Parts: sequence; structure tokens; C-alpha cells
Amino acid sequence: MSNIVFSKTDLQLIVTLAKQAGEAIMQVYAQTDLQIEVKQDDSPVTAADIASHNVIAAGLKQHFADIPVMSEEAADISWTERQTWQTYWLIDPLDGTKEFIKRNGEFTVNIALIHQGQAIAGVVYAPVLDKCYSGIVGQGAWLEHNGLIATLDIRNRELQSPPIVVGSRSHISPDVAAYLQTIGEHKMLSVGSSLKFCMIAEGQADVYPRLGLTSEWDTAAAQAVLESAGGQVVEYPGLTPLQYNQKENILNPYFIAASSAWFPRK
Repeated sequence: MSNIVFSKTDLQLIVTLAKQAGEAIMQVYAQTDLQIEVKQDDSPVTAADIASHNVIAAGLKQHFADIPVMSEEAADISWTERQTWQTYWLIDPLDGTKEFIKRNGEFTVNIALIHQGQAIAGVVYAPVLDKCYSGIVGQGAWLEHNGLIATLDIRNRELQSPPIVVGSRSHISPDVAAYLQTIGEHKMLSVGSSLKFCMIAEGQADVYPRLGLTSEWDTAAAQAVLESAGGQVVEYPGLTPLQYNQKENILNPYFIAASSAWFPRK
């Protein structure tokens, strides 16, 4: 990694932005009548998605004007332009829109800094839960909750017995079911949005097998948090680290997110 320095002071700016975006989301969340539209890919979008995007985009432009931005709500950037980016912001203004609509609180604001294909820093903020996860790869990861800040470090954490698998609130796909067969005895927890990665970073779960489609903005911030805490996110099958902006489409391959103890020792 070269030609970029990202400090804890910079990270705190992003934390503040994520919280401001969370406030904008909560103003919509409090409304009794949510206006829901459907995008071309059949995914839902609300006024909260747009409000959060606007807050983040304006803040990044103010504090990091020289770094380009890609957002789920502003993704019409040509590959010709995007493939020249060495460093850029990748954001999901409201990850877990379906959870937002269900009002179960399991949605997040995701802001990641990508450099040379790697998510090097990220913030995941869950406004209803009052949890803000943040991390800089190589410098550490933190959780702010109820006004207290704790360090997240799972580098030497052993697997739980039986291991705890975290997955989507939607149905388990046949591929995930087949993967779970290979694990043997395990406990399954369901949670929405990028909180699945964060549960591993907190030590509350061991592995998140995502053998289904996701977009790059769904995973980048939480991957940065998990890897900063000592976990790993790798393509499946194989052990290649999940990377970004390496191809024209923005869909991730299948991947496994887990504590390092989950993977074979090198």
C-alpha cells in the first residue's frame, strides 16, 4: 500500500458523517407513512436512502475533495472512469433498506475507503442500536456504544463450541445449506445488513458464509472493520481476499467472512 495515509483523526470525521447520515435516516424512520420506490434491480429505495446519501456526499466533498465517491444511490459511473481510480470512497447510505422498512432496527450506514482494490478503512453505524463500528486496517478497530468506546481485537480468539454462524434474515440458499452441512454442529443466528460482519468483529459470531449475490458497497465498510479487528474476508471457494473495483460489474463473488481461527493455518 502506497501514497496514502489515513489517520484516526480522518476516521473520526467519517464517524461524525455516518452519525449525521443516521440522524437524517431516523427523521424518515419516525414517519408513519414510508414512501417506498422500487429501482430497476427490484430493490427498494426510500427517502432515507437519498437523505443519507446527500449528507455523506456533501461531507466527503467538504473534507476529502480530491477523492472520488461511489454510492449505491449514485452508481452511474463508467468503468472507463472508475478503473483509473487508485483511491475512492465506497458508500451504502442505507444498508438493509428491507430491514428499515420492516422497522426492526437492523440497518446501517456504510462508508469505506478503498485503495488499490482493498478496503483500508470503514465505518458502519447502526442508528437504532446506537452502535458505531470503525476501523483502519493495520491500526485497529473500535466500537462506540452508549457513549463508551471499546477496542475490537479477535486476532487470538478461538472458535466457539459449537461455532456460531451468522446469516441473512431471508431464507438460506441451497449453496449456504450445503456449506453448513460441511461444518457439522453449529448455532445459527440471523441478522440484517452488514451487522453480520460486525458481530464477528465483536466476537459474537465465528463465520458468515455469503454464497449469494451482494454488491461491493454492501460489504466494503464492514470488511474493513472486520479485517481491522483481526478477521478475514475471502472469496469462496479459495482464500483470495475479497477486493474492489477490479472489474466492470460491481457484484461480489461468493465469500466467507470469519475470524482468522476459522481458516486453515498458513
